[in-house]
This record gives sequence, structure tokens and C-alpha cells, in this order.
Amino acid sequence: MLRALSGLTTRGRCLLAAGIAAAVCSLVLNERDLLRVAIFVVALPMLVAAYISATRLRLGAARALRPERVSAGASSEVHLELWRSGRLPGGEVLLEDGVPYALGSRPRFVVERLPHDRRVLLRYPLKPVLRGIQQVGPLRATITDPFGLCEFERELIGHSRLVVVPRVVSLWGLPGGSGSGAGDDGTVRLHAGQGEPDVIVRHYRTGDDMRKVHWRSTARRDEIMVRVEERPWRGGTTLLLDHRAAAHHGTGPAASLEWAVSFTASVALHLRRSGHHVRLVNEHGLTLADAPADSGDGYDNVVLDALATLQPAHQRDITLGHDPAEGQELIAVLGTVSAESVHELSRYRRRGVRSLAVLLDTPSWSGPPTGQRASATGDSAELLRAAGWGVVVAGPDSPMPELWSELCRTGSHRGALIGGQR
Repeated sequence: MLRALSGLTTRGRCLLAAGIAAAVCSLVLNERDLLRVAIFVVALPMLVAAYISATRLRLGAARALRPERVSAGASSEVHLELWRSGRLPGGEVLLEDGVPYALGSRPRFVVERLPHDRRVLLRYPLKPVLRGIQQVGPLRATITDPFGLCEFERELIGHSRLVVVPRVVSLWGLPGGSGSGAGDDGTVRLHAGQGEPDVIVRHYRTGDDMRKVHWRSTARRDEIMVRVEERPWRGGTTLLLDHRAAAHHGTGPAASLEWAVSFTASVALHLRRSGHHVRLVNEHGLTLADAPADSGDGYDNVVLDALATLQPAHQRDITLGHDPAEGQELIAVLGTVSAESVHELSRYRRRGVRSLAVLLDTPSWSGPPTGQRASATGDSAELLRAAGWGVVVAGPDSPMPELWSELCRTGSHRGALIGGQR
């Protein structure tokens, strides 16, 4: 009973105190009519408290996020279902779901009469602006009576997990020789005879399609030979993402790091869907995600989840100690890099191996570029080009598809200008 009385509101406590005072006065003055009024005034908040205390244990709720994975800037929707299982009539219910600031305002609902025979469906939108793992909840219910004498709070649902992945932009085109590490087209050419490229033959097996019979080889060997159609082989590409806090500028969704993560995610998914084995590493050469080619769309989520949870690193310089791409093609998305960092990136890369870099002009993310800032970015770009890298420089207004196309062209043309930037 004491626990039930703890839910009395200020109005309920005042009414209870007034009833007790009236009861004392009736005893002192010997007024039986006043005692009857006092008993009623005291009993009312106590009965309401007992009733609400019993009713609050009959509530149930469920939450569903649709979808549970969403890109930054896209929309998701939360579906809430509320029901009661007891036979006692329910009072007014105030619902409040815990929503982080990055997902929008905290929703509140008032259900005046909760029906017994059906569930009440409530919905509210989420608009995540920043990638990461967000927790929605808990859902708390405040149950009150019509007189406002008593209320109780109860947690109906705990936390639900919402995965906010980086925004992905559609890209087109591939660097010349992409995936092979060298300057060819990455295709394995098979030969069955002089002047017949892209063909490999084997002996006929029962069930083989007769339309695939290679008649020239059959005539030469005097036995049926059939063509084997091989898919062009694509090698691997390593994406290096520089996520040092000291290498980026800006805060929130407009930070240069968020642009770099979004661009890296777009390139990774574009290459993987083009048949490339994509490996994602950080500025120390440590693997963040590994997505083999032709491994299903589930590996897209592996890459996106790794980037969704990526936090800024506190190291100031790039330290590798080995070739992060292990001799394969390397595409690096870099923030502000010093001459020492450029040397660390290029010392383990042979000139014959394709090395491409997107160099972010990070100071432009925090304000208009000055001559000194532009000079520092240009110097880093020239150092990378001198080491045999193909480099493009990106600013906050650089369109990702155009920048990617320019990067593809730097495979054969060193040096690029993006939006007038070096």
C-alpha cells in the first residue's frame, strides 16, 4: 500500500492531507457529517492509487524499426504497439520513447482509453543525420487517473538497435587496370591456338551443349572438344581510409571525415559489385573489412557496418611498416598529410604498381581556403605525384561521381584538377 501511495501527485497528496485534517476536526468538534466527508476524501486518493497500481501491471508493448539499417540522411520509422491484458479498465497512458538527439526529437503520445480487445498502433519517424550505432529507447509509460490524483511510471521496452550506415553515392567507371595492380586490363586471356584469344577447350563430356563444340580443335585432335567460357578474372583492390582526428576538419555531418567515409563506402561497394575483391584498411594498414568478389550482398553490409562504427583515431602520423595493399592496387582516401606521411605511404609501393589517392583539402571544410592552406595541400599532392601516385584533390563541394571519374583517368594521366583545385 505504501508503494501505491508513493505514486500520488501533488493534488492527490493535498486531498489526502485535507481528508486527514477534516477527520481530526470532526473528532475534536464531534461532527459526524464532517467525519463522513473526511472518510470519503481520504479514501478517494487511496482507492485511486490502489487501482492505478494494479492497472499498470497489465500493460504490454512492442517496438519495431523499419528498416533497422538506414543510410545517414535517409528516413526510418518506428512502430509501437500497446495493449493491455487485464480486465480492469485502463486510465490515461502517456508514452515517451527515448530517442538520441542525432535521430530527432523525443516523441510523446497520450492514449486516453486503451481498448481491451485490440492493440493500439503508434508510429513516429526517425531522421538520422550522422552514421553510427544508435540506441532507441527505453519506452516509458506514465499511467494516470482521470482526476490527476495518482500516476505511475513503468519501463515497457528496453533499447532497440538502429544501424546508421554511411551515405552511398552511385559511381561509374573503373580505373584502367583496376584490380590487377598493374597497368593492364586485369583480364586473363586464354589461348587454344594461334590467333584465337579468350578460348580454352577440353574434352567433350556427356551432357555438354553441342553448340559449344570447338570445331577447329575437334578437327585437329580427331575427337570432340568443347569451349570453356571463363569469366574474366579480377584481382583485389585495397582501400586505405585515413581517419585520424588531426587529419580532418569540421564537426558533425559536414565534417571532412564524414565525406571521406561516405566516399570510401561508395567506392568499396562500386568495386565489389564490379567483381573486385575489396579490402578496407586504416592508415596503419590494419584491416577494417574484407569483402571477396561474388560473395553476395551480405558483404556490402560488412563494409558498411565497419565504416558505420569507425571513430576518429588519435594518432597524429601515418605509420605503416609494410605495403598495406600487399602488392595489389591501392586507393587511399587521405586527410591532411605531412611530408613524412607521404614518405611512409610511398616507401613500400613500387612505381609499377597502381597507387591512387584522393587528397582532401580539409581546411576548406572549416572555412574559405587561404593561400597558405592551399599551398600545403598542393605540396602534399605534388609529393605524391612525384612518387608515382595518381592524385586528385577534393573539397567539400566536389561531386563524388565526377571526382571518381577523374581518379579513374589518372591511371594513365598523372595529375588532375577537380573543381579548379590541384
